[in-house]
Amino acid sequence: MVDYVQESAASIYRRRRHHRAIVTMTVVALMLFGTVVYAASYVQGWVGTSAHKAVANTSCNAVTSNQPLTPSGVTLNVYNATVRTGLAAFVANTLQQEGFKIATIDNDPLGKTILGVGEIRHGPSGLGGAILAAQWLPGATMVQDSRMDASVDIALGQAFRALTVPAKVAASTKAKPATSHC
Repeated sequence: MVDYVQESAASIYRRRRHHRAIVTMTVVALMLFGTVVYAASYVQGWVGTSAHKAVANTSCNAVTSNQPLTPSGVTLNVYNATVRTGLAAFVANTLQQEGFKIATIDNDPLGKTILGVGEIRHGPSGLGGAILAAQWLPGATMVQDSRMDASVDIALGQAFRALTVPAKVAASTKAKPATSHC
């Protein structure tokens, strides 16, 4: 014969409480995991509205797509990341003579040691200006950061020797200045 084992009320209560705790912790863990996945995909730009991207791409320094970008449409910050005194001022003066707008001349605010020619730092809306500036600084590394304006930073490195004026740019850039529609 089979004996039926009676379970006490306390034992049933503990078993049900344990079951509720497991279900609750599973739901909380899944919600936390979902939140982390959503946050990571938002940061990567896979989800969310595109409104913030449109704001980042519009700038008073931007030129319309039917006009070529010229040095007068690019605002540069020139930084010295070397121990050579006056290097940033000399380069900024030369770039200004080429038509670029110079906003800041200083030592590198990031305090980086740049062994190469230099770094050209820009935000998403400053990519065109960074590409144009890179023609004067061949061998420099392009670095995109999170700035919202179209300004471009040039940080001169230890391997920098001289600016190079591209031949086709020298002939065409001084003819038409860019206009701002702000």
